[in-house]
Order: sequence, then C-alpha cells, then structure tokens
Amino acid sequence: MKTSFGADHPFVPASHENPLDPGVWKKVLFPQADLQPGVVQMVNWARLPAGKRFAAHYHEDMQEIFVILQGEAHLQVGADRVVMRRGDAVRIDAREVHTMSNPGSDDVEYLV
Repeated sequence: MKTSFGADHPFVPASHENPLDPGVWKKVLFPQADLQPGVVQMVNWARLPAGKRFAAHYHEDMQEIFVILQGEAHLQVGADRVVMRRGDAVRIDAREVHTMSNPGSDDVEYLV
C-alpha cells in the first residue's frame, strides 16, 4: 500500500500551462514512478480557478479521465462540448485536443 495525503502536496501549474499565469493547478498525488508501467501514468488533484481555462492540448500516448469533485466545468474535446458537474466523469483518448473552462465564481476541483 502507498498512501498519498493531499496536504503533503502543493498545487503547481500543470505542465501545459504558462507557469507565470497558469489556467489550472494540480497536485500530483501519485507520479508515474509510483505506478505500474504501462497501466496508469499519474493521478492528479486539479483546481481550475473561477474565470480561468486551461490551454488546449493533447497527449500523444495517454488517456485522461476527469472526475469533477466540485463546481461546474465546461469541457471541449474536438468539436464536442459538455457541461460537467460534481460526480460527472469523462474519458479523453490519446491525441484528442481538449480544454476546460470555469465560467463560474467558484473554483472547480477534479481528479485526473
């Protein structure tokens, strides 16, 4: 067993963001080195501040699963758009360009 306590990990800018003005922040709860090769690459707790969006991007060789913990997020994957709320989840496949925005007044928190 390996335990990851959220309080032990700071929020840092996501790697696809401008580090001086990031749209989204993440806590790496389990980095790739803690996981079995080829199965899961990482587990992050992310915070998208009110009024922010993260840069449109894609991952060459990994899927991402987003699970909304709080708030309302607007997710765009290619031409598809969806509004996600607490308890909603989405899987994004490799090479699918995606972005998320938070038009609300409260932060969105999610696991990815």
